[in-house]
Amino acid sequence: MRRRIVVTGFGALAPNGSTAESFWTATREGKSGIARIESFDPTGFAVQVAGEVKGFDPAKFVPNRKALKVMGRNIRLGVAASRMAMEHSGLLEAPPEPARFGVVMGSGLVPTDVEEVGQAILASLDENGRFDLKRFGTAGQKTLFPLWLLKHLPNMVAAHVSIFHQAQGPNNTIVTACSASTQAIGEAMRIIERGDADVMLAGGADSRIDPLSLVAYTLLGALSTSDRPPERVSRPFDRARDGFVLGEGAGVLVLESEEHARRRGATIHAECVGYGSSFDAFAVTQPEPEGRGAVVSMREALKDARVSTDDVDYISAHGTSTILNDLTETVAVKKLFGPRASKVPMSSIKSMIGHLIGAAGALEAVASVLAIRDGILPPTINLETPDPQCDLDYVPNTAREAKVRTVLSNSFGFGGQNASLVIREYVG
Repeated sequence: MRRRIVVTGFGALAPNGSTAESFWTATREGKSGIARIESFDPTGFAVQVAGEVKGFDPAKFVPNRKALKVMGRNIRLGVAASRMAMEHSGLLEAPPEPARFGVVMGSGLVPTDVEEVGQAILASLDENGRFDLKRFGTAGQKTLFPLWLLKHLPNMVAAHVSIFHQAQGPNNTIVTACSASTQAIGEAMRIIERGDADVMLAGGADSRIDPLSLVAYTLLGALSTSDRPPERVSRPFDRARDGFVLGEGAGVLVLESEEHARRRGATIHAECVGYGSSFDAFAVTQPEPEGRGAVVSMREALKDARVSTDDVDYISAHGTSTILNDLTETVAVKKLFGPRASKVPMSSIKSMIGHLIGAAGALEAVASVLAIRDGILPPTINLETPDPQCDLDYVPNTAREAKVRTVLSNSFGFGGQNASLVIREYVG
């Protein structure tokens, strides 16, 4: 018999909330966390807004200063969210058997300290002011923190989370761009299903709000260059959308086998019942225009969950606020759901927090669990002038009360990576 996978805890750090509950309160109220960048002076940059996590003090979660020195901001956010999730689940004080406890985290590019690298380059210039590779290998390297590399390896989020919680079971890092944390949750489900673990921490952490990342995404043409007030820039499915807004944060779920959760008397918040993934095999910078890969991902998730499109009460959209993604996701939902597509509400919380890339799906999964718990559909804010080609029910601007039993949560990433989850109300 297939093992049932339940959610017994969750933690979140988002631009509009530093805990799961504050994030959810702001999200259901349509409050944006997008503002002018504060972590560095963005004057002169073409893009000057982002979704930053405000007031985050990593020392509250990781008191060991030596450990903090080798943690980039994304790692710190991930460890903090994992601690919140463990505390929420009741496992922080009564941890599971280490060998039956694993971690899968979504990750990707890591923030780069441009000033630190810049100092190394300056120390490597010759007498004519030109970069000298040999000097970089001598004088240049002396300016870098000796353990610099350990802050930049993608697997370090999962590694630190595992060390922090003594999770000695299966450990993996998923680096599939914007789909990473959705796939991390799906792969953690598979690990429990096949009996390799009883408890998994799954989600993602990402932080790319640094000068180099901002320039890179701007050159790619992916970011909005709108001069609107920051909180009004991200506008999924709106006719005036022109790109996404970078966000940062972390989301972590505690997944358990149903029998393990019931045995310890845990509170069960929802059930993860389906996971599907696919690849467009089309282009690295744009989705396949007919949405074929997205359709496969959603269809396989529903098949895995043993439910039909008629059972879906809400779609947590990828909804990035880019012209192509929002249109393609709309096309894919219409293809899969047919005439019912216009009757299924779907919304994008990226309108309020920006695009968290490797952590996006994890925050959306947390929001999906809370939508089921509270019977609330979060809105897509800034949807003022609907795109005629994006003509579904995107829950515009104001949250909506609704009975939510089954959620389909989508993540579609650069390169053509697609992943979908089905999260359902738990019925024992």
